[in-house]
Amino acid sequence: MQDWAARQGIRLDYIQPGNPQQNAYVERFNRTVRYEWLSQYLWQDLAEVQLFATKWMYDYNHDRPHMALGGITPKQRLAMAA
Repeated sequence: MQDWAARQGIRLDYIQPGNPQQNAYVERFNRTVRYEWLSQYLWQDLAEVQLFATKWMYDYNHDRPHMALGGITPKQRLAMAA
């Protein structure tokens, strides 16, 4: 993976050893994606996965309240910060 990333011009950032909490947000998000839709459907092709992912991300950020944000959506939280 390191060789591939270097060829693509992608810089890999690593968490510090012994500090998994540095990656907690990403791990939580990945788990949500995997359990809520990725492993629950039989996909025909990559385009179908991409379309579903786009729709799901919109709903996740605009319509779905998050308990970690006090029951508001990320879009609402962003508007409050501005």
